[in-house]
Amino acid sequence: MGNSEVGHNALGAGRIFAQGAKLVDLALASGKIYEGEGFKYISESFEKGTLHLIGLLSDGGVHSRLDQLQLLLKGSSEHGAKRIRVHFLTDGRDVSDGSSVGFVETIENDLANLREKGVDARIASGGGRMYVTMDRYENDWDVVKRGWDAQVLGEAPHKFTNAVEAVKKLREIANDQYLPPFVIVDEHNKAVGPIVDGDAVVTFNFRADRMVMLAKALEYQDFDKFDRVRFPKIRYAGMLQYDGELKLPSHYLVSPPEIDRTSDEYLVYNGISTFACSETVKFGHVTFFWNGNRSGYFNPELEKHVEIPSDIGISFNLQPKMKALEIGERARDAILSHKFDQVRVNIANGDMVGHTGDIQATIVACKAADEAVKIILDAIEQVGGIYVVTADHGNAEDMVKRDKCGQPLYDKNGQLQILTSHTCHPVPIAIGGPGLAPGVRFRNDVPDGGLANVAATIMNLHGFVAPNDYEPTLIQ
Repeated sequence: MGNSEVGHNALGAGRIFAQGAKLVDLALASGKIYEGEGFKYISESFEKGTLHLIGLLSDGGVHSRLDQLQLLLKGSSEHGAKRIRVHFLTDGRDVSDGSSVGFVETIENDLANLREKGVDARIASGGGRMYVTMDRYENDWDVVKRGWDAQVLGEAPHKFTNAVEAVKKLREIANDQYLPPFVIVDEHNKAVGPIVDGDAVVTFNFRADRMVMLAKALEYQDFDKFDRVRFPKIRYAGMLQYDGELKLPSHYLVSPPEIDRTSDEYLVYNGISTFACSETVKFGHVTFFWNGNRSGYFNPELEKHVEIPSDIGISFNLQPKMKALEIGERARDAILSHKFDQVRVNIANGDMVGHTGDIQATIVACKAADEAVKIILDAIEQVGGIYVVTADHGNAEDMVKRDKCGQPLYDKNGQLQILTSHTCHPVPIAIGGPGLAPGVRFRNDVPDGGLANVAATIMNLHGFVAPNDYEPTLIQ
């Protein structure tokens, strides 16, 4: 299943790189993860401290994977961890809502097996991914604070002695994505796993965007986004380094891929001026991820990046139009200004509202996206330009779960089973506009063309030939 970060890496870099999940799989399978500097760093806390593992409990494979957490639990205990606490976030976004209960039962079973071997291993806290910890792009620091209070301070509005019971009970008031934070307490009502001085912490998500904010809170001495109350002296490592530009976190278990020579770098150095715009939830995708996990400009005189703030504090289905029209209008203005050779935008409605599972809201979202695209295409028509329209993955085109024959699935009450995750369908690509030279057409010898072929295609449309190691262009 595709995700937005890997998709934008491929769209911008023109090549396919071994990415987060694959890199982690290789490191775990070979055992090299336990030989690296990152693991050696955290293991110095194992003798006297606790190892805390924080991340998304899911087998969706978009931000994390259940089997990787299981292997890390097993491997850490075999490499000296004597006391382990798991702080999980429930999914329901990249996987079915309600699947959290099964995942928690699986981890509880694994932890019970570790306890039989003499390891003090327990679940310490939890909460839903969209309400606890996993905010991104500094959209809502309260989300991170709710996680901090539970994970570090051991404080939350809900307390339970059993994690499975916690999830089952809290699902009566919220779905998996929005479960309120809770802590596990002992018979004296005391939290079993707050993070304290001398402990080690690993954030086990391999995907970066929803871990960066927590990483800042765990690592930065000078931090003012919320009152941390306590800032424990810990050894912290990410599963990967989440931001190469910020060098954050400074310690990590698996080294990131080196994505060099992206298409934007090539074009900018050849004088092509670029405008990139999206709202907050996808701004990093059309800038940082597009440019090979690199922040900033290659040449500030030729580039302009515009971020339109996303709505804060509400679910996207309550404002399904999001910032589509604003993005379309900013793109239109950039096109009509004649200041830029390339205008790049991401219109996020189909993805973000699709994740909510609200079909009626998703219809509104897709109509808003259509309106925004029309604004842009009309501007392209006015200046005699070329358009390329595609997507980094599917979501809103299929909103219900289906059986093997493609028929919708219903629950025991006769209600449609809603699909909130990305899909595995190929995405379309459309190329046109008055500036397209006569005779340009899609090649018929690239049958497996995908996102990585788009970079060479765009370079062709600007009048350049892509580097030889890029995936081939889609046009002739």
